[in-house]
Amino acid sequence: MFLQAACKPGSGFLAPHVPPNAAEPANSESPKFGPAMTAVLAGPGDGGIVAATQPCRCHHPRATLAATILGSSVAFIDGSVVNVALPTLQHDLGASAAGLSWTINAYLLPLGALILIGGGLGDHFGRRRLFLIGLSTFTLASLACAVAPSLVWLLGGRGLQGLGAALLMPNSLAILGAAFTGERRGRAVGTWAAMGALAGAIGPVLGGWLVDTVGWRMIFLINLPIASAAGCLAWAYVAESRDTRQAAPLDWRGAVLATAGLALLTWALTAAASANAGATMIWPAALLGCALLLSFVMVEARQGERAIMPLSMFATSAFVGLTLLTFLVYGSLTGLLVLLPFLLIKVAGMTAIASGATVLPVPVLVGLGSPLMGSVTGRYGGRWPLALGASVVAAGLAMYARVGLEDIHYFTVILPATVLVGLGMAVVVAPLTTSVMASVAADQIGTASGFNSAVARVAGLVATGLVGFVFAMHGSAGGLVGAFRLAALVGAAATAAGAACAVILIPHSPKAAT
Repeated sequence: MFLQAACKPGSGFLAPHVPPNAAEPANSESPKFGPAMTAVLAGPGDGGIVAATQPCRCHHPRATLAATILGSSVAFIDGSVVNVALPTLQHDLGASAAGLSWTINAYLLPLGALILIGGGLGDHFGRRRLFLIGLSTFTLASLACAVAPSLVWLLGGRGLQGLGAALLMPNSLAILGAAFTGERRGRAVGTWAAMGALAGAIGPVLGGWLVDTVGWRMIFLINLPIASAAGCLAWAYVAESRDTRQAAPLDWRGAVLATAGLALLTWALTAAASANAGATMIWPAALLGCALLLSFVMVEARQGERAIMPLSMFATSAFVGLTLLTFLVYGSLTGLLVLLPFLLIKVAGMTAIASGATVLPVPVLVGLGSPLMGSVTGRYGGRWPLALGASVVAAGLAMYARVGLEDIHYFTVILPATVLVGLGMAVVVAPLTTSVMASVAADQIGTASGFNSAVARVAGLVATGLVGFVFAMHGSAGGLVGAFRLAALVGAAATAAGAACAVILIPHSPKAAT
């Protein structure tokens, strides 16, 4: 299976150390990064994918690294750049609150639900091949978004972008894992993660500048030259690789059930935000979605270790606690990153570029703090760093509730809260990656890492669906501010619950949990 040949949790930028009593990855190299923000940095779990990949001969290492960086950068940029364009999209395409939510979720749904199966396809049919297919799909979808004459067209293009990202992202990491070994692998992954983080951080600022000066369509057109360069390098220089071990059959039933169930639940959430949008179908859709997800769990139980989500991983309380913490923290963070630029543009009158720049402290602080926290976690374990970091994030989110209709001041209200959120995530990122890898058996590190990354993206999917209730208040500045404050408090409570999960469920030594 793919995740046994690549790896995943966390994506900051530096190498968290695996505690001495933890199981070592297949090739014993520690990944150089940990989980990061869904829309600003790479997704959690990316380190595990690389560590579990079988190495192969690579004749062009620099070109291979450049191809994977450029290819994944389009997904990193696109994951953050659209947030600052939401008010303009609402005006130009007449999007409702549900439509705004779907602008984000049409991308996150296939990415979160299919990223595991996308890696598995690469293991079976060739990682270079699937990387190029994903890159081509993403590029054509970006062009479709750029020329979209209506919201429905745009949402279709966003869905295809998510599908392309689900193919290119895991295979870009697996290509790195196959092309490099030893310390060179660590340096390559660190470079990949740092460049991805930089791309995600630049995304809101670049997107805001393009929206202000050229128009929202250009935020999709910028993907074309980057993706073309990545495709040319991959076609000419990247060696083909696949998992030469006996590969289990792809878990198509699990992937289909998970995707359909998540789609129905997401539709129900976004429809509920619009008073007259399919009200009679909301509960049936939600119940059917829950039934499909329950069927997914039953299928995974029958699949055993061949499943995309082996239930044996949940045998330890540590993995359960880490999964809950990831869902709660990353869901809250995604909600903030979507809502904050929207509020600042609609109520405070900021330009798109200025609103995009407001989130820059988060990736900057994560980049600076991850090296230190990687060392701290290797020495003391992840339980208390995770609890402390999540608590600081919760405090930052709660500070956003100070925003008032006449008091949206960046330096006295927005910046202090954003710095707190960034400091908290800087403490969380590396320990989360390391703890996920240490909470399962050595042969499950890749699978657990990939699942943790998918959980972060699904959390963003759910959070964005709930954000529709805030978007629905856009007609009134006072109503929008009030809804934002409530959302900030809900996010703070959810993140505090994640901190509690760390304290209660994660032992000082993750491997001690049973």
